[in-house]
Amino acid sequence: MKTNSKVYYLVEGAMIAALYIVLTYAQEFLLPGTTSMAVQFRLSEILCLLCVFTPSAVWGLTVGTLISNIVNVGALPIDMICGTFATFIAAFTAYKLRNVRVLKLPVLSSLMPVLANGIIIGLELEIFLIEGPFHFSSFLLQGGLVALGEFGICVVLGLPFVKLLEHTKLFTKIHKNI
Repeated sequence: MKTNSKVYYLVEGAMIAALYIVLTYAQEFLLPGTTSMAVQFRLSEILCLLCVFTPSAVWGLTVGTLISNIVNVGALPIDMICGTFATFIAAFTAYKLRNVRVLKLPVLSSLMPVLANGIIIGLELEIFLIEGPFHFSSFLLQGGLVALGEFGICVVLGLPFVKLLEHTKLFTKIHKNI
């Protein structure tokens, strides 16, 4: 039985957003500061790799990030804009690069959150958190620390996560009925 694909993708994106929010909130509750400080290791960012499987992950992750940054006490108010924008750019480019594979892995897709967050959040931290004039070396440090956390989640953990999802054929089975 075929389902209404527009409704399905809406529900799928909403579920991804909700999962992102719950993972971020739970991590912040259990390990305060790990999802919002300069050196962050936001486990929910692994969901960026869902863009390899479905376009609904792009908007789901964007909305999930926005809501997470609104309710996260440790997040900077400007993070609602910058963090959400970084996630949208990361998710959109990861989705566009989903078919580019290195050794059968979506390496470029996994690097998009690293680059987008490293640059955008690095700039945000340097401009809005670090006092004094803009220093390129300080921006590289801030962006590098953010990118390091993203690399750990999206590349080191994310690529095996993609292989697991591909092995179980979860998204293939679900999307076949749409």
